[in-house]
Amino acid sequence: MASAVVSLSSACPGASLSHHGHSEGHRKVCSNDSTPFSMGKGVNPLMKVQCRGRISMVAAVEVSCFESIGMAPPDPILGVSEAFRASTNEKKLNLGVGAYRTEELQPYVLEVVKKAELLMLERGENKEYLPIEGLAAFNKATATLLFGADNPLLKQEKVATVQGLSGTGSLRLAAALIQRYFPGAKVLISSPTWGNHKNIFNDAGVPWSEYRYYDPKTVGLDFEGMIADIKEAPEGSFILLHGCAHNPTGIDPTPEQWEKIADLIQEKNHIPFFDVAYQGFASGNLDADASSVRLFTARGLELIVAQSYSKNLGLYAERVGAINFLCSSADAAARVKSQLKRLARPMYSNPPVHGARIVANVVGDPILFGEWKKEMEIMAGRIKGVRQKLYDSLTERDKSGKDWSFVLKQIGMFSYTGLSKTQSENMTDKWAVYMTKDGRISLAGLPLAKCEYLADAIIDSFYNVS
Repeated sequence: MASAVVSLSSACPGASLSHHGHSEGHRKVCSNDSTPFSMGKGVNPLMKVQCRGRISMVAAVEVSCFESIGMAPPDPILGVSEAFRASTNEKKLNLGVGAYRTEELQPYVLEVVKKAELLMLERGENKEYLPIEGLAAFNKATATLLFGADNPLLKQEKVATVQGLSGTGSLRLAAALIQRYFPGAKVLISSPTWGNHKNIFNDAGVPWSEYRYYDPKTVGLDFEGMIADIKEAPEGSFILLHGCAHNPTGIDPTPEQWEKIADLIQEKNHIPFFDVAYQGFASGNLDADASSVRLFTARGLELIVAQSYSKNLGLYAERVGAINFLCSSADAAARVKSQLKRLARPMYSNPPVHGARIVANVVGDPILFGEWKKEMEIMAGRIKGVRQKLYDSLTERDKSGKDWSFVLKQIGMFSYTGLSKTQSENMTDKWAVYMTKDGRISLAGLPLAKCEYLADAIIDSFYNVS
């Protein structure tokens, strides 16, 4: 750390203001007789120094070598929770962060997770480093869940699976591979999309552009715009698709629309890149939520899929996920996996073991696996119940004839309300409903008892704020 010393001399008509720069480990202040002394910890930076009958005031001013680094803007999603915690309003609601809550708004640790952890304790499993690619049992389990247990692609070893740091880390690892081996290739992302997608590709140095997705007029999918933009993209582009429960809109293509999307991607030789963060959590059914990915694999397309277990197993803090590359041959898959490991090594070396063992234990045990599926049905069912209650509350209060059915048509924990930035701000400022400024609300943080209150807030903001 660089330091500067400013000496203020008194009792001397010709006293001067002197500045001495130092870059040593200790800050040193010299008196007029050039005898140095050190300013250690606990020393007042403004001190009196007597020199031959004269008193000098000496101030030490520290200048950081990181002075040029500015303050980063607050995270738009995590900042919502910080504002919520600071609020003293008894009616406040946190509908910002996508984390499941019980009807009592408490975090939920799945019972099946507790049982899997007990198994780990009973077995006395150690905490040794995992291989770079992660836990083998986890990689096998996660690929099976995604592609299906009977999928011949797995037996043919055409899938390269590497354990990643949840969905974010898995996406980042894939982005690094795209940047290194597909220079200049562009990734197309939906407009809107999860807020971190752009950050991930920006930091990886991968260019991206957007394709139309949300139609504000219908609060639904702009399918024609989506198709047109994918069609105009340069051949061989990477098309980022949300496998199910699109974030932030909750709007998914229909099965027929997925077929047309696959037709176009195949025609244009694009590479589908799925982000699957809610398998089993969206509908309550693991297979149904993987249907979009399996539709593409059935056509023989090469593709990329990132997975996360934050939502469907509630392993938010464990950071467990995976990146999968489906290749045309086992040889290609082996080479891709080797390069993913090469990229991961200097990035984070190897992934954590705890969450991976939980997933492997749950999926690998038929009894635990069955219990997990029941718990997913319960979580998904609670959110569906909240959707229905919110829709009923909106239609009961709004006599204008506005169609609020989009609330029911959307899927997953998020709902895109169609509220503007100023209307969303009114939700927070007047009603203490904390949410992102794009109008997205997390229904996972909404209890049935507060649906009527939320409906009042939405109707007030929609009709009374421009």
